[in-house]
This record gives sequence, C-alpha cells and structure tokens, in this order.
Amino acid sequence: MKLKSLILFLSLSVTSIYSQVDESQTGAWYMYFYNHQFKDSQWGIQGDFQYRDWQGVGDMEQLLLRSGITYSPKDVNVKFTLGYGNVTSGEFGESDDTSVENRIYQEALIPQKLGNRFYITHRFRYEQRFVENQDFRTRYRYNIFLNVPLNKKELAPKAIYAAIYNEIFINGATDIGDGNEVEIFDRNRTYLGLGYVLNPNIRFQLGWMNQKTVNWGKGQLQLSMHHNF
Repeated sequence: MKLKSLILFLSLSVTSIYSQVDESQTGAWYMYFYNHQFKDSQWGIQGDFQYRDWQGVGDMEQLLLRSGITYSPKDVNVKFTLGYGNVTSGEFGESDDTSVENRIYQEALIPQKLGNRFYITHRFRYEQRFVENQDFRTRYRYNIFLNVPLNKKELAPKAIYAAIYNEIFINGATDIGDGNEVEIFDRNRTYLGLGYVLNPNIRFQLGWMNQKTVNWGKGQLQLSMHHNF
C-alpha cells in the first residue's frame, strides 16, 4: 500500500511539473542578429540580442545577450566564433522568479550554395554553461539553415525568401548537481518562415518555431532582424 502511494505521489509530482508550461499557448521571440567584418581583416564580431516571452508580451521566458569574436581563415569557406552569452530565464505564469546563466561558446559556420537558389548553412556550437544553482554543464548543438529566394534567383535586395531550419541540442553530461539529472537529449527546434531582403546589409524574418524538450513542446512566433554593418 505504501509503495502504491509513493508511486502515485511521484506520478502526480511529475505531471504537475510537466503541466506548468501551457503547451497550447503560443509564445514569441523578438531577435536582433548582427555581424561585422573588420576592413581588410580576417577578424570580426557577431552576436544576437533576444527577448523571449511565454505568451507574446508580459511573461518573460528569457532575455539573452550574446556576442563573440569571429575569425575567417583565408581560402576556406568557414567562420569560427569564440563568444560569451548572458541568459536570464523566467518561470512560466505569474511567478517573477528568475535564474541566471553565463555561457562561453565556440562555433563554426559553414555556408554553401546548391544550384542557383538553395543557400545552406551548417552551424556547429559547443557551450560551457554556468547555470545558477547547478554544477558546470556543457552542451553540443547542430543547426542546418536553408534559405530559398522565391521572387528572385538570389538573396538580393527586395527578395522574398523561404527560411527553414532545424537545430538539435545534446547535453554533455546528465549530472547537474545536488542529485539532479537531465537527459542527454536536451531539445529540438524546427522553424519555418518568410524573409525579406531590405538591402545588402539588412534582412527581416517572420516565422513559426516548434520547440520540443524532454518535458514539453511549444510553438513560438519569431520576428528577427539580421544586420551586417
């Protein structure tokens, strides 16, 4: 009887944790990405600032500030980044509690073009994560991006394009301290959107992303600006 009661209690506890996020509620991410290559140099900077909300506006999911130094080797179609990110995460619902993460990351971007219209980019990222009240963590990420111009043959000014990506996250270890564990699989993101090339330096995108974690899955609207300066 005691064993049955314990199993029931654990089941209810897990259900309560999983149900804290309303999976039917569409969230929103507002994002600014920047990139700059120093003149006559292989070095540059890039990063992004993102505000993520559980419900669109008024219930902060995350505030992410990330910047890095880039290096592009000569005669090789790849860009390397060493960067730092600061992430403030909020809880779903009425709670105002937040947690902070500091993150160092290394990244490789490999662009390629298939035919006249298919712009593909592979992104490999390795993160070292210092999450509040957790042990040191690491994570591996792989993202494949695809941009396809619709009304032009290339991503030129006034081009409208389809934007698709899929990214998978894998934890480097399961033990995060104080007897707590996570799964090796962390999450997966799948995105479909439309973009517009304003000029050679600025693009805008609007789309929908579905994020699946071990515990929940949720749709997110995404509005982003991509800026080369």
